[in-house]
Amino acid sequence: MSTTERPRILVVGGGYVGLYAARRILKKMRYGEATVTVVDPRSYMTYQPFLPETAAGSISPRHVVVPLRRVLPKAEVLTGRVTTIDQDRKVATIAPLVGEAYELPFDYLVIAMGAVSRTFPIPGLAEQGIGMKGIEEAIGLRNHVLEQLDKADSTTDEEIRRKALTFVFVGGGFAGAETIGEVEDMARDAAKYYSSVKREDMRFILVDAADKILPEVGPKLGQYGKEHLEARGVEVYLSTSMDSCVDGHVVLKNGLEVDSNTIVWTAGVKPNPALSRFGLPLGPRGHVDCEPTLQVAGTDYIWAAGDNAQVPDLVGRKAGNPNAWCPPNAQHALRQAKVLGDNVISGMRGFPQKEYSHANKGAVAGLGLHKGVAMIVMGKMKIKLKGRLAWYMHRGYHGMAMPTFNRKIRVFADWTLGMFLKREVVSLGALETPREEFYEAAKPAPVPAASAADKGEKAKAS
Repeated sequence: MSTTERPRILVVGGGYVGLYAARRILKKMRYGEATVTVVDPRSYMTYQPFLPETAAGSISPRHVVVPLRRVLPKAEVLTGRVTTIDQDRKVATIAPLVGEAYELPFDYLVIAMGAVSRTFPIPGLAEQGIGMKGIEEAIGLRNHVLEQLDKADSTTDEEIRRKALTFVFVGGGFAGAETIGEVEDMARDAAKYYSSVKREDMRFILVDAADKILPEVGPKLGQYGKEHLEARGVEVYLSTSMDSCVDGHVVLKNGLEVDSNTIVWTAGVKPNPALSRFGLPLGPRGHVDCEPTLQVAGTDYIWAAGDNAQVPDLVGRKAGNPNAWCPPNAQHALRQAKVLGDNVISGMRGFPQKEYSHANKGAVAGLGLHKGVAMIVMGKMKIKLKGRLAWYMHRGYHGMAMPTFNRKIRVFADWTLGMFLKREVVSLGALETPREEFYEAAKPAPVPAASAADKGEKAKAS
């Protein structure tokens, strides 16, 4: 850690906002003007829009993450968690991966902790559910789905086969619709290599409590997305929810009951619950309450942005909606991070703050290889695309939004290779417990229990 007397800018969170804000601050900052410290439990940032393609094997998992120390060589990167913040003393408590917690003083604070999966107290969900918020979950989902095909192909028990080949996805937003589209695509390709498993044997179910899917792209494209998935054999149940999934027995509110080994939960996100311990003003849903300048309400040295922030949407408010807030998506996170970085520098130098204002540019979603929907906003005109062209827009936008030139090249290289080579359909389930085989080989052999005859012989000898 730094031992200098320079002011410290503490960035809590190394996700999209934390990474880009820190890069912006370092870029604008004069040499020796301040110390930038980034704290996150992981040493890398995950580009979450690519998680569905990672789960389908279209992009290598390593290319979806950006190592913080490599991208922020002039910053201090601490792998740990900020557990408490004392605003009066301007001190944060850091809990590292190992060792005792310690205090870290700061002068300026950036809250960029992002969001976590929003769950409900549904019986069995904690034990059976698979989330889609991190690269580990995407890798785990891919291995898990392919393992289910392995199980189904190697058994003659129809009940086991049916449970292994039933896949339930809860949540019809971007994450849910994109993930089921990509995973169905992968499973369809993988089935070609199994002698007793066909796509017709599989059952894909998408459940959402709302009356439509993909609300971000509008009702017409959302309806197209629903019809497209249904044409591929996906069962879509809207205006319903999951009541329980104990031991994989899924019960939906509409009365449907199925047994499944695969329950993927993508039913929304909520701000990181750790925010409640920081003494910051929070909105009704747990977001940090921010001014249009991204300063936390009532402070002049704390800023917040991204999924954990409640930021006024000035464009929407000018259009007549006094309660408009910026939605939690990558489009706003990227642009907010740049304004936040500039405002931290301005605040440090005593200059006025700039308000964040950004008009919606549209939304894109991929539903598997060569399939997608897109809504592009150009002024007052909305261009709606579907199919292959929308898929190109999806890949083009997110490919260019991927942080660092290094990762852009690697992602585009994966896509290029995918045009000429068949998709990999190997399961690496042993990644979950990589030491198990070595442990079995290295553990001491059990000492055989002495037989009754041996005990009798020993007794006579004594």
